[in-house]
Amino acid sequence: MLEDKEFKRRKNNVVNILKKNNLRGALIYYDEINIGNGWYLSGWCPQFESGCILITDEGSAYILGGPESEPFAKMDSAIKETKNMIAFMVPDEEYPMAKIVTFKEVFDEIFGSASLDKIGIVGMNTMPYGVYKSLIDDIKGIKLEDITSEYESLRIIKSQYEIDLIQKSTYITDEGFKTMDTAIKDGVSEIYVAGIADGKIRTEGANWFGFKTIVAAEERSNGVVPTASNRILRNGEMVLVGCSARYEGYASAASCSTIVGSKPSKEQKDYMKMVAEAYIMTREMLKPGMVGKENYAKIKKYFADKGGYEKYVVCPFVHTCGLHEAEAPFFGPNSNDVLAPNMIINIDVSLWNVPKFNGIRFETGYIITEKGNKPLSNYMDKMIEDVMNS
Repeated sequence: MLEDKEFKRRKNNVVNILKKNNLRGALIYYDEINIGNGWYLSGWCPQFESGCILITDEGSAYILGGPESEPFAKMDSAIKETKNMIAFMVPDEEYPMAKIVTFKEVFDEIFGSASLDKIGIVGMNTMPYGVYKSLIDDIKGIKLEDITSEYESLRIIKSQYEIDLIQKSTYITDEGFKTMDTAIKDGVSEIYVAGIADGKIRTEGANWFGFKTIVAAEERSNGVVPTASNRILRNGEMVLVGCSARYEGYASAASCSTIVGSKPSKEQKDYMKMVAEAYIMTREMLKPGMVGKENYAKIKKYFADKGGYEKYVVCPFVHTCGLHEAEAPFFGPNSNDVLAPNMIINIDVSLWNVPKFNGIRFETGYIITEKGNKPLSNYMDKMIEDVMNS
């Protein structure tokens, strides 16, 4: 559950956004896929049903959701006041004993007869049409003002509370990765290896996953984020491996391509060393003031100079991490975003669809400090260094 002191800090920050924009309140949309914005303010996300947080400029906050999630919200959310709405219910499911209200009824109760000409909204780009239609039909005449960018900017610089949770998440992720590393053997299936990691991650205390565990050999590694299949691993194959725990909502990641049987050919070793070197080059750039597009340009040129490997670059090499394993800023080719202290950054250096070798990725996280960076995982940091130095 979200710590009370942290909840109040976040709520006050949102209230300041409302006052700055002359808004009486805001609706913050979330669901199981788009979990971050809701979790940031409530420390909670429902199962099955979607929902909104309604927050006023006086700091009152309410969960607008479905009746199936109401008892769960009252138990685990930092926000205890709830309203049940048909827009957020599982379609066709009935709860005859629950009180179901409309957006209009909620607004009338919360804001009374006071004139309300506009309200803030967060996450409208992810809101289903049915929820949007229900909202605009219910609150005719009230303008929706998108404050998503301002709201999400609150998540970029991490508090010490958040850093501590991500550090714990990283420890759990590493433990899951270690179990996979030892389970990768000739004759076992991808999904067996992933299952070993999933069990370890959950028993170490994760409340969920930042992404589904990745185990993908040879041609399947070109899927960028492929889930494990029943494909059997064979000695000498390159395998893309990655896992991500969520601890109290906060994610982390560990990824390091490896060879079944731990005996790479010279070509495989040289390929892996090249990508690991690009990774270490990126790590050396991680310091306050680094501009996203500068990193992208330098590492892409590095791959070009190595013989045309820039053709196989799909993703930026740096992104932030928090309530999602990968979230903005993404520091891509057009990014003017600048690194600052207390950002959590994942280096994610990868190539895809490379002839003979297929996909490859090295990834783990770092805290940006006043002078540079500090690894969240000494284990993964050293593993990737060892690949470069092998």
